[in-house]
Amino acid sequence: MFNYCPSCGSKKIAFDNSHKWSCPDCGFVYYHNTAAATGCVISTRAGIMLLVRGREPAMGKLDLPGGFVDPGEGAFEGLRRELREEIGWVPPVGGDPDAAFKLFASFPNIYPYRNIVYNTCDLFFTIDAPDLTEADLKLEAAEIAGVKFIKPADVNLDDLAFESTRRAIKAFLLLQ
Repeated sequence: MFNYCPSCGSKKIAFDNSHKWSCPDCGFVYYHNTAAATGCVISTRAGIMLLVRGREPAMGKLDLPGGFVDPGEGAFEGLRRELREEIGWVPPVGGDPDAAFKLFASFPNIYPYRNIVYNTCDLFFTIDAPDLTEADLKLEAAEIAGVKFIKPADVNLDDLAFESTRRAIKAFLLLQ
């Protein structure tokens, strides 16, 4: 990520312990911390919703709706924003907007993007939306190539984009 120290310009900048950059010449330290990300198993009458990734990494593979939590957001808020951006849908809000989502699993993941490997902590949620159909969605064309509704037991784990998603689907099947 760095060829030179951004503080002093030294070529001695080094990546230590897979999570921080440091410069022995000036003491600069940059922590490349784990990023938080969300995924949501949306259960409908037709099955669970899986999105076809329209860009790298893992373009063409299946993924759950969700994405990175932005600075200043909590996981629920980030998930609602990602659902709105990716599929143009968020669950109806009653008294507590977070109550519709249920956290059921969390797994580490590796997300390679533009020659940088991001370590993530993926938080997986469920929500029941029995009447939700493809007609209710407005897919973000720049990122999503399509949508599939698949019965959970029929999901081919090899078709999923990320190891954390495969682990989440396995955990979800145990809840059924």
